[in-house]
Amino acid sequence: MDQRTSGADALIQKNDAAPALLGVVCGLSAALFWALGFAGTRHGLKVGFTPVDLLVHRYVWSGIAFLPLVARAGIGDLCGIGWGRGLVLMVLGGPVMSLISYTGFLFVPLGHGSVIQPSCATLGGLLLAAVVLKEHISASRLAGALVIVGGLCVIGAESIGHIGSDGVFGDLIFVLTGFMFAGFGALLRRWRVSAVSAALVINVLSLLLLPIYLATVGLAHVAAIGVTENAIQALAQGVLAGPAALYLFAVSVQRLGVARAAVIPACVPALTLLVGWLLLGEPPTMLQVAGLVTVLCGFYLAQRQR
Repeated sequence: MDQRTSGADALIQKNDAAPALLGVVCGLSAALFWALGFAGTRHGLKVGFTPVDLLVHRYVWSGIAFLPLVARAGIGDLCGIGWGRGLVLMVLGGPVMSLISYTGFLFVPLGHGSVIQPSCATLGGLLLAAVVLKEHISASRLAGALVIVGGLCVIGAESIGHIGSDGVFGDLIFVLTGFMFAGFGALLRRWRVSAVSAALVINVLSLLLLPIYLATVGLAHVAAIGVTENAIQALAQGVLAGPAALYLFAVSVQRLGVARAAVIPACVPALTLLVGWLLLGEPPTMLQVAGLVTVLCGFYLAQRQR
């Protein structure tokens, strides 16, 4: 092999590495933005927002941003998804699920919801893939599911031993929302709807809730909390955890491929605990850390193909 061939090979490797690096950066940025969304929810509830207030911040701004895209693709049939399927997806993966999830943070700390919800989404996804979609579940994924259950038991033990019945109720809320999101993912696969199209449609459909909010709740309560706090929620919920994270994750999937990009959401629980500690002053307990480490091991096994 001469020097010219070696130089060409090095250039090819460099060109291949650049898209992969961009995919990793975009994926980690998306995970960080989702973590900031979790932390923003916890902070918002502390300063006086209700779960419904946060829901409006989460979907109104992103709905406005996505409306031109849905209108261009065809709002009559919701980008080809259809109104019936679109409404079902909105319940399982949109504002209904988010409202229930926000309520959970009234009962348990950040370290519970940010770990339990994605963990149960993974468990529910594996279960529905096997039962409904008739997919083969490998031994590695089954082992990963069992390890995740073990991690959830560790976190649940903290609720039982230190928080009480409210903690158990809060944990169960995140179990429910995790399984709701798993159902959302299973329907996407069964109906062959792209995640990006579904996200666009859900956010735009959620604009229908704004008139109901204005008529029943009004703006006096959120206005009294102040411009700064509302701006924080608009940024955290409506921009970072919404369109920004969605776009960055889509770029990550394009650059890394579906299999490798699927590992990215597993980073969210750890990043959420870190963000909660640094920004909200909520250091994770030893049981939360132990549960998180166990769950991450389960995520690793569940993502393996063998």
